[in-house]
Amino acid sequence: MTIFNTIKTKMSDSLILTIIYTLGHFVIAVICVTLITGASIELATIDALVEPSINAFWFYFLHKIYTKYKARKQNS
Repeated sequence: MTIFNTIKTKMSDSLILTIIYTLGHFVIAVICVTLITGASIELATIDALVEPSINAFWFYFLHKIYTKYKARKQNS
């Protein structure tokens, strides 16, 4: 049994695809920041890690606000 098969039996397909997508997102972000701004690989990597993390928190809070708004609207 290969390592991939061992990992696959322990994780769902969605989780595996999410991990692959996330890794691809980081690589693409590093390449884009480097090419567009001329930043160093180190700086581009920091941006590729920090910016999605901030967006994740933003989305979490936005979703909380939306859920409360939607609940209030349904109760009225």
